[in-house]
Amino acid sequence: AIVPSIVADIDQAHALLAPMLGMGAASVVFAVALLASGQNPTVTGTLAGQIVMEGFLDLRMPVWLRRLVTRLLAIIPAVFVVGAAGDAGATRLLVLSQVVLSLQLPFAVVPLVKFTGDARIMGSLVSPVWLKTLAWVIAAVIIGLNATLLIGML
Repeated sequence: AIVPSIVADIDQAHALLAPMLGMGAASVVFAVALLASGQNPTVTGTLAGQIVMEGFLDLRMPVWLRRLVTRLLAIIPAVFVVGAAGDAGATRLLVLSQVVLSLQLPFAVVPLVKFTGDARIMGSLVSPVWLKTLAWVIAAVIIGLNATLLIGML
C-alpha cells in the first residue's frame, strides 16, 4: 500500500495505519477510533445540556427528545454543507470546527489555571508553585498558537 507523506484529507488518514495493520484492518481500526472519539463529546454535551436546561432554564424534557433536538441541531448544518459543497466542503467544515474549538480552549484553560492556583478557592488542594508556573506557560503557548493560527488564516 502507498502511504501518503502528507495527509490533507480524512480520506487519506486511515492509510497511515496500513503499513502496520494492512489496508483492511487499518480502515476498520480508524473507523472504530473515529466513532469512539465522538462518544466523549456526545456524552459531555448531553449532560451539560441537561444541567443547563434543567438547572438554569428550568426547562424539562425527556432525554430522548433532548438528544434528538441537539443531534439535529448539530447534523443539519453538516448535511447542508456536504450537500452544497461536497467532500471539499466537509473537509473545510471539519477544519473550521477544530479552529473554533481551539479558539475556545483558552477560555477554559485560563480560569482553570487561575482557580486551581488560588488557595482561597482550593484550600489545601491548591496547585504548587511549580505546577502553577508550568500551567501558565502552557496556557501562554496555547494562546500564542491560537494567535499564530488566526494571523495565518487572515
